[in-house]
Amino acid sequence: MRVRKLFPVGPVLLAIMALATLAGGQQSTRQLAANAGESAAPDPTFTRDVLPILQENCQVCHRPNGANMGGMVAPMSLGTYEEVRPYAQKIATFVEARYMPPWHASPAQHGLFKGERVLSQAEIDTIVGWVRSGVSEGDPADAPPPVSFASDTSGWAIGEPDLIVQFDQPYLVGDDVVDEYVDIEVVIPAEMLPEDKWIKAVEFRPGSSVVHHIIANPLGGIAPGYEPRIYDDGYSRLLRRGTVVTFNMHYHKEAGEGTAVYDQTMVAVTFYEPGEKIQYVVESDMLGTLDFVIPANDPNYSDMAFYLFRKDAHILWFNPHMHLRGKAARYVVTFPDASQQLLLEVPEYDFNWQETYRFKEPVFVPRGTRIDLTLWWDNSADNPSNPNPNRDVRWGRPTTDEMGFGFVTFVDVEPRHDIIVGEELPRDLRRRTRR
Repeated sequence: MRVRKLFPVGPVLLAIMALATLAGGQQSTRQLAANAGESAAPDPTFTRDVLPILQENCQVCHRPNGANMGGMVAPMSLGTYEEVRPYAQKIATFVEARYMPPWHASPAQHGLFKGERVLSQAEIDTIVGWVRSGVSEGDPADAPPPVSFASDTSGWAIGEPDLIVQFDQPYLVGDDVVDEYVDIEVVIPAEMLPEDKWIKAVEFRPGSSVVHHIIANPLGGIAPGYEPRIYDDGYSRLLRRGTVVTFNMHYHKEAGEGTAVYDQTMVAVTFYEPGEKIQYVVESDMLGTLDFVIPANDPNYSDMAFYLFRKDAHILWFNPHMHLRGKAARYVVTFPDASQQLLLEVPEYDFNWQETYRFKEPVFVPRGTRIDLTLWWDNSADNPSNPNPNRDVRWGRPTTDEMGFGFVTFVDVEPRHDIIVGEELPRDLRRRTRR
């Protein structure tokens, strides 16, 4: 394991975890009743009406061994009446405000993306109505069967891994560390990856609570809010034998005697089986700029970047990325005929929930199409996450500085018919041998 320490930085103010705020705030049952809609069933019960909603929308995170969303871990289980009852009013408050489940694409784009974490108005009214009517448990016979998740048996949301890559030895994040960046290189040995493999899924598991984000080329990475990457059937990236995985780690914690922790982050991978076909080789590129300067106390600074497609493509997903001052993001495509289409609007960007916006139907863009990414930042005192509104802010890796990127992931329009897992790679995918 090769460790290359980058640079420590000064104190950093992390945005508060959204779910942790369940511990505070109050709203009375009477207030909830006044706001409840008419679409909820009369006198809803937990077992018959509320539990199915929680199973469908909440339990993937809110359960023992729940999903780790890029370091965001749900603070309580919502599996049984006994577990849910103490939080009933808080849950109703959060869902009525559409603060939970977390999802930040514009409501006008509802239905465009896979895995949208959005409750219908009827579902919201059912939860609020349940609180209004007295949080009745109901008849246990009305309860649906418990939901099973892959991580219940394997410990991983992607199922039993074919490969786990982790640090050769734990890395010590010392007592004096507040904000630290370090590159840790891990060679995948030949016995673990004897040949090139096509990736089906990737899941990161931070090795300690002080992990803030991870970039682990070529496997991807996580930031707060990220889900495991599971490729649709026929879509994949190739992991080459002999790969060196570079874990770019960002650690954050409070400094002080006795605060040191060891971290041994890992990433799990599953592969396609021999004989399966790969029709689309997934590619990504990054829009962004490094030379912006956000003026002190500016509440609405913006910057733009663009990407030009040099071949016909299908866009699969977007990932906008900023830091604590991030305010909003917008992706617009301009087609060769000069017509335009808004593809993604994030009106209230949240540093703690950096979703991947995956289109249900890939978006066709012909050669010559341009994507314009516009990002906005709030560097004013009105931004509660802003660590210091009284200074100009530039690009920087520390969370107290800023970034402004927008990742775009795409594939060629035409499917391939020459990639069969386990057989010789087509010529264009073979590695060149040096003479």
